[in-house]
Amino acid sequence: MDQFNLPTRSLHHRVMTLNRGAKKLIMLLADLVALPLALWSAYALRLADWWPVEFLAPGWWLFLFTPVLGVIIFIRLGLYRAVVHFMGAQAISAVAKGVVLLAVGMWAAAYLSHIAQFPRSVPVIFALVALVYVGGSRLLVRNYYHALRSRYVNKSPVLIYGAGHSGVQLAGSLSSGAEFEAVGFLDDDKSLSKGNVAGMPVYSPAVLGKLIEELKVSHVLLALPSVSIKQRRRILEKLAEYPIRVKTVPSMMEIIAGTSMDALRDVDPEDLLGRDAVPPMPGLIAGSIRGKSVLVSGAGGSIGSEICRQVLANQPKALVLYEVSEYALYTIEQELSSFLTDQGLKIPLYPVLGSVVDGARVANTLSHFGVNTIYHAAAYKHVPLVEHNVLEGLRNNVLGTRVLAQKALGAGVERFVLVSTDKAVRPTNVMGATKRMAELVLQDMAASNPKTTFSMVRFGNVLGSSGSVVPLFRRQIETGGPVTVTHPEITRFFMTIPEAASLVIQAGTLAQGGEIFVLDMGKSVRIVDLARRMIKLMGHEIRNADTPGGDIEIVFSGLRPGEKLYEELLIGEDVVGTEHPKIMRAQEERLTSDKLADLVQSMEQALAEGSSEDARALLQQGVSGFKPSSPMVDWLYTERSVSELRH
Repeated sequence: MDQFNLPTRSLHHRVMTLNRGAKKLIMLLADLVALPLALWSAYALRLADWWPVEFLAPGWWLFLFTPVLGVIIFIRLGLYRAVVHFMGAQAISAVAKGVVLLAVGMWAAAYLSHIAQFPRSVPVIFALVALVYVGGSRLLVRNYYHALRSRYVNKSPVLIYGAGHSGVQLAGSLSSGAEFEAVGFLDDDKSLSKGNVAGMPVYSPAVLGKLIEELKVSHVLLALPSVSIKQRRRILEKLAEYPIRVKTVPSMMEIIAGTSMDALRDVDPEDLLGRDAVPPMPGLIAGSIRGKSVLVSGAGGSIGSEICRQVLANQPKALVLYEVSEYALYTIEQELSSFLTDQGLKIPLYPVLGSVVDGARVANTLSHFGVNTIYHAAAYKHVPLVEHNVLEGLRNNVLGTRVLAQKALGAGVERFVLVSTDKAVRPTNVMGATKRMAELVLQDMAASNPKTTFSMVRFGNVLGSSGSVVPLFRRQIETGGPVTVTHPEITRFFMTIPEAASLVIQAGTLAQGGEIFVLDMGKSVRIVDLARRMIKLMGHEIRNADTPGGDIEIVFSGLRPGEKLYEELLIGEDVVGTEHPKIMRAQEERLTSDKLADLVQSMEQALAEGSSEDARALLQQGVSGFKPSSPMVDWLYTERSVSELRH
């Protein structure tokens, strides 16, 4: 009981610091007293006499037999292993089962011994009284324990949003914890307002401001695991208006997977930005995977790793993890191996270290494992880093895609799906331009090589990826700020990683060859609005000119090299729907084969000569609408000194 600040010489301290063995002995001794007392009470109640000697004397030995048998039964039921201050319905059920068995044993003993004047109703009354004495004593100890906690443990008062089953379960879990104390519920159901649930009042969310002041509430705990993302976002936007921290219970899927209800966490970006995902179409998911050998390049990345998870869930013949980063490959291989073991699956899993620009390694891998489907997620995607490393961005994103696609043709691969980006549309940075150039390479190959179905899937930012702004904001808020936003008007599209990966797989199955698929990203989000919501929902006040005493300041750092204010998903207006409501098919211009071949040859020459200036100029020739938003900032650009670049 070291978590209690009990006076060390008090009776409370001596009792609560007893070891487990001493506490078990006390419970056993208490039962040895309670059970004969329950038997005497049964006689007294049945005969309406406090001391019916003529009835008690013939069966005097039952007062010794009953407690001994009772303790044996309770030991077998594990009643003395239960921690009393966590005792719930399961322990009470064990007590009830024990006293019923004991009553039957008592009746059998009395019947076989032919005890005279033994009322047949005594065992029934005994069972009821013993349940009160044995179970009630434990409940009294549990209440004593919780009373001590409330007196000596400084718990933060909280409100639970959601007065349903999940909310009640959470309130029960909090009562035995040391951090929070539930003081009431919030619920949008007007029929519950001003009512009482689990011994606590239910309030309308409209009076939250008043409750924060009166009850000194520090947190609101969201206990709505099964509501839609749209409803959750509406509630969070409402809560963001108040100076309070919001935590949430796990989602229903996490609870089904075994996560405890009281595993509270901060609000996820999915809660703030997500939308209700359209359920995947099983035929589209399985069409390119089931029974096929699948290779995922960039298997250790955010999108690549999620594609791997969903591929395994759809029973491929084999899965090849192709990754240049040893640590990333090790991490995803360990995770997927554990998944296969847990699920009892026998799917071969092959982690292969290698770069997509290594033609020999790629060709050997594809032929050795008989790959049927490729999901090409390997790319350098961080805009400022690629802007400072132009040649490597070109080598990996463009020539690496070309190498992988050429070797796929040679190995007879059936489907090749490129994971692209919205930054490829009218790019202002090298990363976006290289991804658009990779699309052009595949468009050309699709036109002249119908045996392999090439397609591209274009979408915006994914929540929780390594380069996402959301985890950056969270870290900045947790360390006291400031939160850095590049520009007050910058906007982005967002999608969850699982939804993006699922749609990539489904779009690849829809492909006939050469298509660019565009995913429906919903509405774009102003990044500064996201930052404000995160600050408020993590329990802080924004510091600005109007509130100089606030906790966290938002600082605008300026657009980074190559960064756009907003992103687009389409170059032209020619887009048609598909059988999937979240996947559209774009018809966009492509380069002639001769022009593309000349450009690629010139790019290889620029790489050989180490000319980042020529490389960027070639990207401008090949990619329509590429207008660099910054001067050349490549660290190895030889025409400017390192000291100049740093300034």
